[in-house]
Amino acid sequence: MPDPNDTLPNVKIRIGDRLLTKGSGGVYNHVNPATGKVQATIPLAGQKEVDEAATVAQEAFEEWSRWKPADRCEVLFKLSSLLEENAYELGRLTARDVGSAMSLASRGWSQAKAWNSYYAGWADKIDGQVTKSFNRDGEFSYTQLEPYGVVGIINTWNGPVIGMGMKVSPAIAAGNTVLVKPSELTPFSTQLYGDLVVEAGIPPGVVNILPGTGEAGEAIVKNRLVKKVSFTGGPTVARKILESCARLIKPAVLELGGKSANIVFADANLDVVCPWSVQFSIGLLSGQGCSLPTRMLVHEKVYDEVVERVVNEAQKLVQGDPFDPAVTMGPVVNQAAVDRILGIIETARKEGSGRLLTGGKRLGGEFADGYYIEPTVFADVDPASSLAQEEIFGPVLAITKFSSEDEAVSIANSTEYGLAAWLQTADASRVHRVAERLHAGSVWANGAAPIQPNTPFGGVGLSGYGKEGGRAGLDEFVRAKTIALGTFA
Repeated sequence: MPDPNDTLPNVKIRIGDRLLTKGSGGVYNHVNPATGKVQATIPLAGQKEVDEAATVAQEAFEEWSRWKPADRCEVLFKLSSLLEENAYELGRLTARDVGSAMSLASRGWSQAKAWNSYYAGWADKIDGQVTKSFNRDGEFSYTQLEPYGVVGIINTWNGPVIGMGMKVSPAIAAGNTVLVKPSELTPFSTQLYGDLVVEAGIPPGVVNILPGTGEAGEAIVKNRLVKKVSFTGGPTVARKILESCARLIKPAVLELGGKSANIVFADANLDVVCPWSVQFSIGLLSGQGCSLPTRMLVHEKVYDEVVERVVNEAQKLVQGDPFDPAVTMGPVVNQAAVDRILGIIETARKEGSGRLLTGGKRLGGEFADGYYIEPTVFADVDPASSLAQEEIFGPVLAITKFSSEDEAVSIANSTEYGLAAWLQTADASRVHRVAERLHAGSVWANGAAPIQPNTPFGGVGLSGYGKEGGRAGLDEFVRAKTIALGTFA
């Protein structure tokens, strides 16, 4: 287990250049997911701190939005360098935040850096267009892309540093200022991120960090100085956010998770696909990822072979101390997650939703106090069952057989979610043909890297709307103004 003497940062609420050790939201006793023991007490922001931060952010916006774009580029690229310089520490703190294995957590900085650098490069390339000319139209008009002002960002806990790169970077590159509510589950890595923002030379008040619970998130959404909201989380909270946004006619971008299908055709390279499918569905983040391929749809010709291989690969995953280099799979995030996931597994067993082939229990022995759940695989899963329809957010893989391309597409599209889908086939024409028919915001085939900074990411249906990544991700944080000049003068 991690050395209990490992230092943790003293987490503070960051409002402009002020660092607060107390907040009106009370405190949160942060539990190490690997040990089940309290490791720090975290101050929580409430309504008071949110309102103060919104005022500070509005004042900072007046200056930041007038910075030369090239100067914004410079400080954002400096932040990228600092993220790289602090790679190990960001990984260590992420492991202490949510129990991610260091083999994964230590790579989080590179994704955060990639997103930050990508949008740093956009900061001086935000342009409008000429729409009318005097000679042709009798007047001159053009468009100008302007930042919204103060943006509220409610970040998810499963990839806190990456989430900062995905959300904060485009917002501030476009000239906005932000109120960031990281989850109370991820205070340590986001504290360091805030320190690096300051070190990079980004002015106080541009990035305000307000660790808190739903109370702080609700206060951010309802604050009238906040002009747009970016949220990653679940549909239940998203509905509450949208209710508040509706009253204020306030736009939002929502990334709400998924139940992504991984369609394996008979011509797929099973030597690669089977270990990859296990690692990406239940090994990575212990299955706690929005776009992970947690439904595996397998052609009947290779079904039995794939099931056997998948079970074998799942049993190879190494669980344990996140700081052990040999460990590939850490705990889930907290006791509530343990109870929820085990409850879903037990319900599936009772209802006969599928055959439980491996896993399904909490780890015992030396890891009994931590929040570890065995890698779990169900086969012959009924596509209409809750096991196949509901996002589990844990290390549970559901395998279903299909006999034709049409059936595979039908099963893949049978959920209300539409975040992502995965294809495994040697037939390039099939990739394009099937991808067009899938109800998903992204389709990745044959090991293509998911969620890259230069490609739009976001879902349809219950998976939300709006985009993160690419030019589309920048456009979420600007709005067009038309300026026209007539002939009266």
